[in-house]
Amino acid sequence: MTGLSVSERQAALETILTPARIIPVLTIDRIEDGVPLARALVAGGVKVLEVTFRTEAAAAAAKAMIAEVPEAVVGIGTVLNADDLRRAQALGARFAVSPGATPELLDAAAASDLPLLPGVATASELMQARARGFDLLKFFPAEQSGGIPMLRALAGPFPHTRFCPTGGVSAANAATWLAEPNVIAVGGSWLCPASDVKAGNWEVITGRCIDAMKSLRRK
Repeated sequence: MTGLSVSERQAALETILTPARIIPVLTIDRIEDGVPLARALVAGGVKVLEVTFRTEAAAAAAKAMIAEVPEAVVGIGTVLNADDLRRAQALGARFAVSPGATPELLDAAAASDLPLLPGVATASELMQARARGFDLLKFFPAEQSGGIPMLRALAGPFPHTRFCPTGGVSAANAATWLAEPNVIAVGGSWLCPASDVKAGNWEVITGRCIDAMKSLRRK
């Protein structure tokens, strides 16, 4: 990625997210769960993964997933500041995701080689991101911030901005979100509930992924 502009890195991120359709948001409590979880998701046709920086195990689990499951495209989520961004890049992540977008984080991302999906919930936040070249954004928390009506309202003044809604997106409404013209993918944790991860129900997770991807193809 070295030497690419923000817009070029955003375009590269779009090529990752668009075919993925669903980005599972993974909160991993045990390092040893990372690799089998990644393999279960990939086996179900879900290859672009977001490992959140919410647990002590996250970094080591993500590093193992990147090393041992090369088919997976691993990004790091819950990136809150420039240090988190640097940690994500050092792990070998392909992209980073933030729940919000402070000026400091946006500036750090503009100077970084790692593509960032910044989070926004309002027009003002969107404008701050666009001012630094970010036109591909995470809409978070999606349902709680006005849902699809809000996204449609933002499409008026910002017709070229594309979104990955996360927060309240589920198996029941993922296809509805994805039908919106300014949505390129959705994020959520429903594909791999914590109970299944804790129990090691990898085949169940794979089956849920297969069903989800088949369902989206029928829409």
